[in-house]
Order: sequence, then C-alpha cells, then structure tokens
Amino acid sequence: MQIYGLNKTTLLDFPEHVAATVFTGGCNFCCPFCHNRDLVLGTAGLTAIAEEEVLTFLRKRKGILTGVCITGGEPTLQPDLPAFIEKVKEMGYLVKLDTNGHRPAVLQELLDKGLLDYVAMDIKNTKERYAMTVGKENLDIGCIEESVEILKKSPIAYEFRTTVVRELHRKEDFAAIGEWLAGAKAYFLQAYQDNENVIAGGFTAYDKEEMEEFAQIVRQTVTRVELRGID
Repeated sequence: MQIYGLNKTTLLDFPEHVAATVFTGGCNFCCPFCHNRDLVLGTAGLTAIAEEEVLTFLRKRKGILTGVCITGGEPTLQPDLPAFIEKVKEMGYLVKLDTNGHRPAVLQELLDKGLLDYVAMDIKNTKERYAMTVGKENLDIGCIEESVEILKKSPIAYEFRTTVVRELHRKEDFAAIGEWLAGAKAYFLQAYQDNENVIAGGFTAYDKEEMEEFAQIVRQTVTRVELRGID
C-alpha cells in the first residue's frame, strides 16, 4: 500500500465511529477543487508511511478506535488494497472506503469479500458535465454509473456525496443528479472550502440558503439528503 498520511483519530470521517483515516497516494482524476493536491499530482515530496507502521498503530488502538477510513487519492488504484483491508478487519475494525467510483470491479470485489462496512462515493456532477469536473477528457462515465448501481443494490451502509462549487455546479444540475440517484440511501451536499492545498484556485462556495435549495431538489427522489460543512 502506498500510504502517505495517517489521521490517528477522527470523529468526522466515519459516521458514528471513532476512527483513524489512512491516506493513499495517486488518483486517476484531477478535480481542480480537490484539497489533496500532493496526493493527486505527485507524491515525490511526501514521506511514505510503511504499511506495518500503520498496522502496528491500529493494533495498539484496539478498543479505543472502532473504525478505519481509507481515502486518498483514490484507494482502489492500490493493487494490494484487499489484502490491507483483510489485515485491518482481522483486528476487528470496521472499514469505510472513500472512492470516486471509477473502478467498479474493485468495489464489487471488496463487497463480495465482505471487506467493507461503509462506502462514501463521490458524485462529481451530472453525467454530461462529469468529464469537465474531474479534469479527464476521455472519461468512461459507464464506470461511474456501474459503481452507483452496485452501491444502490448493496446491503451495506453507503452515501453519495457532491462537493458543490459555484463555478462548476448549477441549480439545474441537481435535478439531473437527483434523477440519477433516485432510490439511493443517502446523499450529502458538501460546501466547497478553499485552502492552500487545493489543486486550482479561483473557486467559491454557495451560501447555506442556496445549498438548501439544491438539497430540496434532490429530496424529490432521494429520501435522505443533508448538507455538510455548513455552519
């Protein structure tokens, strides 16, 4: 596993659990609003963390932590991700995966092996505006659609989520996203927050009232729709 970060305790990353978060390197998208620039654009300046160091930490924290969140970058690019999760599960931890959904075969494999307890999948935009939003001209949207359907049929807990950026998302986009995700268990709209680690600057957020309006649109087809990252 190419691990480049470890948040040793979080109450935010894994719903209803005290968790540690593992950050993997590399991503097959290049979303300009992404906060993890170094993990996406190149890890040459980062110090890798040995897998055994992470596992040793988790062994010591058994009984204090209940979950492990694996994020990135894009974790499904790691060929040894299943083996790593198996080691984590053997310690008794619940595992949450954050993914962009572009590798549905990996997602299905992890689910089939019973290695995941929660999945958070990004929905970057409408199908028509996806490639523009993720910075990938030759995007196969079919992969994203397949992952959406895999999760919608899965018995485990999951959520879809969109980081909402004023310059990239329009009101009408949320009607289309709502139709796409119809019947999903949960969808979160996250307010964009600028910081020094973002890939590209110049983006801004919608205000709370506008975000709530978008949420109301999606609630027509998705029962649980909530805002995140808004005071």
